[in-house]
Amino acid sequence: MRPTTVDVLQRIEKALERAVATGIGDGCPPLLQRAVRHAVFTPGSRARPRLLLAVALACGDDAPLLADAAAASLELLHCASLVHDDLPCFDDADTRRGQPTVHRAYGERLAVLAGDGLIVLAFENLAWNAAQHPERLAPLTGVIGRAVGIGHGIVAGQAWECESEVDLTAYHREKTAALFIAATAGGAAAAGQQPGPWERLGERLGLAYQVADDLRDVASSAEELGKPVGQDVAHDRPSAVAQLGIDGAQARLAELVTEAVDGIPACPGRDRLAALVRAEIERLLPAGLAQRGR
Repeated sequence: MRPTTVDVLQRIEKALERAVATGIGDGCPPLLQRAVRHAVFTPGSRARPRLLLAVALACGDDAPLLADAAAASLELLHCASLVHDDLPCFDDADTRRGQPTVHRAYGERLAVLAGDGLIVLAFENLAWNAAQHPERLAPLTGVIGRAVGIGHGIVAGQAWECESEVDLTAYHREKTAALFIAATAGGAAAAGQQPGPWERLGERLGLAYQVADDLRDVASSAEELGKPVGQDVAHDRPSAVAQLGIDGAQARLAELVTEAVDGIPACPGRDRLAALVRAEIERLLPAGLAQRGR
């Protein structure tokens, strides 16, 4: 029986709960516990861990405990990046996923600590769950670590916002595509496959995701997104819409989705994975733009 979206989401939520409960343990200060749980368990799409498990399943999913841990660790890193991204020194956002941001709910000091702690927990969680496949831990840690690094990961992506001149593709690749590359390459590594051939799928899909996010920033509402809109203009950030216009950004999005699907390596679940990629991008678009695209 093929796993459903509900099955995959249940795997992710259970893995996140195990990781957070183990990380918090018995001695964590109560306010920090609540800040961490607020960051992780405020409902989100779980797009990156869903993609990681989709690739693991397409490759055979012979180590589900390790794949679940990798999916949870990737989401923990994503949640940490959102906590930091929302801070007053960056976006100064009031809401995230339809709820108050962590620094609004618990203060800036606990938000910084929660974000830092989630980064550490992500790598602890990989180590805790690799005992049955220790030979897979090093490549998997390398794939996920690179996604958050200062040279090629989301730290670099955030730092591009501090530069006066920005290469839009480099900015999108590090800020958003890095975690998608980790999702596709990490899913393959967790299933015992070579991660390299899966990186192009993640890069193209991540770039597509960022273009879709740029479109949502100008064509959605705060109620629809669960976070403020118009942020790219407000913070003078580079975006596909600012550079290409709405029609040009939609054309770029369609091109990236085609490249992503074409880049899926040969595997038993290739057709199902291709359908998931197309459906995921359409889900991201505001209803009006999705209708125009069709």
